Amino acid sequence: MTDRRLAPLSALSTLTRRPPRARGVPSPTGAALPATPAGRSRVIDNAVYSAGRRVATPGSAAESREELAAGEDRLAWLGLYRPEPGELGALAELFDLPELAVEDAIKAHQRPKFERYGNTLFVVLKAARYVDAAEEVEFGELHLFLGADFAITVRHSESPDLSRVRRRLESEPALLAKGSEAVLYATLDAVVDGYLPVVAGLANDIDEIETEVFRGDPGVSRRIYELSQEVLDFQRAAQPLTGILAAITAGFDKYGVDEELRSYLRDVADHVTQVNERAEGFRLQLRDILTVNATLVAQRQNEEIRELTEASIAQGEEVKKISAWAAILFAPTLVGTVYGMNFDHMPELSWQFGYPLALLLMLGVSLTLYLVFKRRDWI
Repeated sequence: MTDRRLAPLSALSTLTRRPPRARGVPSPTGAALPATPAGRSRVIDNAVYSAGRRVATPGSAAESREELAAGEDRLAWLGLYRPEPGELGALAELFDLPELAVEDAIKAHQRPKFERYGNTLFVVLKAARYVDAAEEVEFGELHLFLGADFAITVRHSESPDLSRVRRRLESEPALLAKGSEAVLYATLDAVVDGYLPVVAGLANDIDEIETEVFRGDPGVSRRIYELSQEVLDFQRAAQPLTGILAAITAGFDKYGVDEELRSYLRDVADHVTQVNERAEGFRLQLRDILTVNATLVAQRQNEEIRELTEASIAQGEEVKKISAWAAILFAPTLVGTVYGMNFDHMPELSWQFGYPLALLLMLGVSLTLYLVFKRRDWI
């Protein structure tokens, strides 16, 4: 995707160029432009281009505005990283940025969207990158303010790396000469390109999880849940791009967009569709893996319960045998205990048949108990 040649967006070509407002000139509200405190500027790069070539590197946004007045068909491109609210407020005054869009850029945590405020476009994109060391997806937020003669990019995270986008466009002045629309498409291209390693990383994580599931790893359920959340977050980042691209391409016929540009847009849209399809496939796959894992866990628990039950039954059988023999031995012990009493007046002690009768009684009771327990399969 990085080899594509960008073409102008005709929908943006209708933007009218406003005369620049010099530094120190009061704003339309009558208030003087606030100055950014020295040493606290969050501007990563600030350049003014003419015919796609850098002609100035101003030290402030106000100087960029002045440079725009020095020639025709110039473009000021300011890249900011987590700017202070006051710094964005100063830019809003200089470039007439829409108040609602500036408020969104300050608060961040916005959904991806594409909105038009008069002559200014406001675009929010969600970048993503896969962190190999942590095996997780890191998301970033990017805001773009696009006018006829300016492009302002506001990053709230490390990704995406817009310095690469700038270097790419500066290496091809013909592309950058298209204006702010070139910045938009190069940024979209970079964001979508960044999704591809994420897809590969998630696919690898899912393969590892499948192995862990069938290996019986006890911590796999937590990892499945965490990865499912990452996939959902990734879908929230990528799915809105389909609507954003649809909103841009809807004006193809209306604005007479040339076929080459249409092919570029379709290429980006195809990649977004593929990414969304893979993400949806990941979500369904993880759902199935979670179901399989729950089934396997239930099977292992049932197996453990069955083994415990079998052990309990075997233990019960042994207890029955011990109890049966104890009962058998108890009968002669009881008879012998009676005859072992040391009383003076016991009629059986002087009886001639008392001893054999006692033996027969012991044997008879023991045999009877043995037969009863044997019949009941206790012994």
